[in-house]
Amino acid sequence: MIIQDKIMATSSATTKSPSRHDARSRQLIEMTIDSLAETGFSGTTLAEIAGRAGVSPGLVAHYFKDKNGLLETAFRALAFRHGEAVRMRMVAADTPRARVQAVIDASLSRQEIDARTSTVWLAFWGQALQHPRLGRIQRAYQRRMISNLSHALRAMETPEEARKTAAMVAAMIDGVWLRGALSGWSEIDPEAAREMLTFVVDDSLARNALPPQTAPARVRPVNPATGETIADIAVTTPDEIGAMVEKARTGQAEWAAMSGTERGRVLRRTSDILRSRNDSLAEIETRNTGKPVMETKAVDIISGADCLEYYGGIASTVAGQFLDLGAAAFGYTRREPLGVCAGIGAWNYPMQIACWKAAPALACGNALIFKPAEQTPMTAMELESIFREAGLPEGVFQVAQGYGETGRALIAHPGIAKVSLTGSVPTGRLVMGEAAKGLKPATLELGGKSPLIVFEDADLDNAVSGAMMANFYSTGQVCSNGTRVFVHRSVLKGFLDRLTARTKALRIGDPFHPETQIGPLVSATQLDLVLGHIRRARREGVKLILGGERLTGGEYDRGFYVEPTIFQADSDSAAIVRDEVFGPVMLVLPFDSEEEVIARANNTEFGLAAGVFTNDLMRAHNVVAALQAGTCWINDYNITPIELPFGGYKASGLGRENGLAAIEHYTQIKSVYVAKGDVDAPY
Repeated sequence: MIIQDKIMATSSATTKSPSRHDARSRQLIEMTIDSLAETGFSGTTLAEIAGRAGVSPGLVAHYFKDKNGLLETAFRALAFRHGEAVRMRMVAADTPRARVQAVIDASLSRQEIDARTSTVWLAFWGQALQHPRLGRIQRAYQRRMISNLSHALRAMETPEEARKTAAMVAAMIDGVWLRGALSGWSEIDPEAAREMLTFVVDDSLARNALPPQTAPARVRPVNPATGETIADIAVTTPDEIGAMVEKARTGQAEWAAMSGTERGRVLRRTSDILRSRNDSLAEIETRNTGKPVMETKAVDIISGADCLEYYGGIASTVAGQFLDLGAAAFGYTRREPLGVCAGIGAWNYPMQIACWKAAPALACGNALIFKPAEQTPMTAMELESIFREAGLPEGVFQVAQGYGETGRALIAHPGIAKVSLTGSVPTGRLVMGEAAKGLKPATLELGGKSPLIVFEDADLDNAVSGAMMANFYSTGQVCSNGTRVFVHRSVLKGFLDRLTARTKALRIGDPFHPETQIGPLVSATQLDLVLGHIRRARREGVKLILGGERLTGGEYDRGFYVEPTIFQADSDSAAIVRDEVFGPVMLVLPFDSEEEVIARANNTEFGLAAGVFTNDLMRAHNVVAALQAGTCWINDYNITPIELPFGGYKASGLGRENGLAAIEHYTQIKSVYVAKGDVDAPY
């Protein structure tokens, strides 16, 4: 396949879909929403909107004809935004239960229930009975919500019970909005409302659940560059998981009895084998993930080998401490393994993630049963074989294949002592909930919407390099990506000029070509999700600087290719500023002051990572100290040496991977008190 030198040359055959409204009409719609929130239905007139927008009433009439037309368009815009928010969450959901939760979470998110939006919804609802056109929009909105809920619920309940549950949940969502708007949100806690609705759904499902449905019996991963199936793998059954746990218990007892030096030797041998087979393993990874082979040969396998080598050296140092308790006694602690642990991987770095979980777990004397993502199961099987070749006792590292049901069965097994997940926030919540049923500790490395801040004194070429690495490496499918690129307004033009020129020059195509820099997305589902985010951003009026389309024509038609995309937003109100895209989509946001950018950078539910580019190192350290993120970079981005702990704040996860911090999560401390004399008893 011929590699295209410039992305824009490949997009000439694509059709650019227009935005839903032009810039002026979008401005007038926003002015209408502001007016409704502040002055109500009666105060919102063509003249009022014209005054707010600084245009003539005639221009407003030109766009919307009359007040009813203006209000109808604004109502449709609100309903459309809500529908898109629900759709994006539902696309990301991987189970019927998760799709129900997607409707609840989108409807009660802070973007939907802020005072402005909810007050406007209340104004519209109050007029829907008197104005037929508004009533039609309201009924369409209600039908869509009921349809989304009932369609998902029918996979778990009878059709009749699904209809009842859907209607009840929809009514409760409407009631939360209504009561919240009437009270100015002084009487309603959105988080509590979400928890209540979640409980209602779970209670209904517990009472009316259908018999369990049979999950797919095979895992059939595809090559993202061609769409061709590359393997046919049997799903691990619950009975097989039980047998794996028993096998792991036996192997773990033997493994834990070995000295740390002996365990470390096995890990280092495994590392050596990975390095010796780097190229062949990297090609398997590329065929399964679509990542360019220039990446997989340089990072994916080598980073896993680095991890095994590091913990191979740490294994002999895992120990407790001695404590002098005075003349009467002394004490000591023992760091002991947990037992059999479960690891659940993501599809973006299959081999690396498997090693990041296996190496610290095994170094501490545990066994690990690892479930790779169903999209990318291939290299985990290779790792299992290499561990055995390196001398790991049988059963200490095993691979369970399957979908969400396999993961749930693994976590729920009473023989599993701990679970570690790399995945999305919704999946993290599900995993934590399952682990909590057995009071099992969980390490969660989840998603992010990380800020990358470019100050006015930064080296712009260096900052552009960092921004591109933070958005386009691995086709943008990296959890820590700095997708909100804040650039000081004084250097915005220079930054964008450099960024655009270098992005146009990226080579995209066959991931096996040694010069390809951007490959396909991992799956058709991910392609649809990323394109959905792009379309929504364009409809919301976010300025598209470059890209924004699926690549088509020739061999592109068989794969899941999308152009590297750059947006510029002048405010943080668009959904793409808040939502994790997980694709090659960069958002550039100008800022004016340090105080402002810190506040905006922290204004997110996520807290996985952050980056700062400046030549003022004192400023860099001060800003990093103020950022709410677990992993930060100064004048670089997405570099993850194994010695540094990795993990997030807030919704981006719990616990840490890598570094000495991971040892804390794979051991338990036993305290021992040793008396030097007789018992001092008053009896």
